[in-house]
Amino acid sequence: MQPLIDNARTFGQRPEEFARLAEGQSPDVLFITCSDSRVVPALITGARPGELFELRTAGNIVPPYASATPTGEKATIEYAVQVLGVKHIVVCGHSHCGAVGAVVRHDDLSAVPAVRDWLAHAADEPKCSDTADPTVAEAVQNHVLTQLERLRSYPCIEQGLEAGRLQLHAWYYEVHTGIVRAYRTQPGTFQTL
Repeated sequence: MQPLIDNARTFGQRPEEFARLAEGQSPDVLFITCSDSRVVPALITGARPGELFELRTAGNIVPPYASATPTGEKATIEYAVQVLGVKHIVVCGHSHCGAVGAVVRHDDLSAVPAVRDWLAHAADEPKCSDTADPTVAEAVQNHVLTQLERLRSYPCIEQGLEAGRLQLHAWYYEVHTGIVRAYRTQPGTFQTL
């Protein structure tokens, strides 16, 4: 903890770098990714403050859209699209994901009921031909594509896509190599950026 405290003490000693941030934000990208501490969107993308609007959830899960049930995730997505006018939404899954691994291995999560109930939002079990693979790469990649489809059911996203002012992207980050792969519809695989 002490290194974090030390950095926080000196972080604000460069006010000229942050003064423009007080004027507001206008990020082009909503970056949806896992809460995992090994996944750092600004580090992966090189983004500076104000360039990414982030939504982090266990397993980068996008909950189903249901207008009667407000959630922080749905509010964040709606705000990014309707208020900030982001042009791109990236859903970024990662290797060695504990959430996706728990789903495909059918882990007993009775000791963590909130986690168990949240992972129920993972929808269909991600396709995984090798549940012993510690990277759960296949499952994570399929899971990311499922979350993109779920995003398409949000009215604001559906409207943005139809109007051509919004694009969706599926990424897969390898925590053990630092490589980022993006889904390409042709040939239907994740390929290195």
